[in-house]
Amino acid sequence: MTRVVFLLAPRAYLLDIAGAADVFLAARSLGLPYELAYFAEEPDVPTAEGLPVRASTRVPALGRDDILVVPGGAGFTPGVAPAMRRGLDLLRVHHSAGGLVASVCAGTVALAEAGLLDGRRCTTHHDLQDDLAVRYPATTVVRDVLYVVDGRVASSAGMASGIDLALHLVATAHGPGVAGRIARSLVVYARRNGQQPVTGLLRHRNHLSDLVHRVQDLIETRFAEPLRLSSLARELGCSERTVTRHFVDAVGMTPLRYQHTLRLAHAEHLLADGSTLEEAARSAGFADSRSLRSLRKSKEPQHQ
Repeated sequence: MTRVVFLLAPRAYLLDIAGAADVFLAARSLGLPYELAYFAEEPDVPTAEGLPVRASTRVPALGRDDILVVPGGAGFTPGVAPAMRRGLDLLRVHHSAGGLVASVCAGTVALAEAGLLDGRRCTTHHDLQDDLAVRYPATTVVRDVLYVVDGRVASSAGMASGIDLALHLVATAHGPGVAGRIARSLVVYARRNGQQPVTGLLRHRNHLSDLVHRVQDLIETRFAEPLRLSSLARELGCSERTVTRHFVDAVGMTPLRYQHTLRLAHAEHLLADGSTLEEAARSAGFADSRSLRSLRKSKEPQHQ
């Protein structure tokens, strides 16, 4: 079980909390082992929108696989992480124990105040980027991206970008197909990031064919396995010709090409997070690293 614990500060933004939380909640509804929890210095947390929320004041027990998330809020400015003394200590302890820490929007300030951004790359809301760079000169602030992952420290830009970061974390752990299903359930399409492969596949979900969505669900669940068109058609109760025709019309490629695209996206996620070419190829279902290398090369832009 992976616990995702949100560290709440006074005047937290509701969207900063709910956007990322809903991604992990949707993952749990798909049977993935996620548990959500909320921690604050005081049990009643006023939000920027005026709607109070309640959180636990008991410091949670965390393991290496758990995630600490700091949503941003109106009280965060470079140099100021409001009423988060125990929260900052928890960030330091969890990270030093090998855990992942993350922030949404202005919550990046808390990571900086905890000393976790020295020598690392990060991002935050564009209104805070200049001040953040001046206040924490040992940190490299990356602009014009939705999120940045540097080792076990992740940060995202504006409020809604917490959704993109959470989708990336789920895709890295469970594959882009799972992230695609979650994005579809949240009605989020074509989320991309300038720095890393995220969920570019989501653009292939921007159609209204229920049959094709069902085919995509089947492929995404077993993309690393050998799949036959005849098996897909049999599970859907229709002909191979019908599956192929509807799939090409909606997605612009055959089911087999879509499976290869999923495999490549999953492998790119793993490579971006430090896996070797052989490890990424094996996990994504390629016969060997040469097959993955060949497919990656075929996707490179050709210069005249």
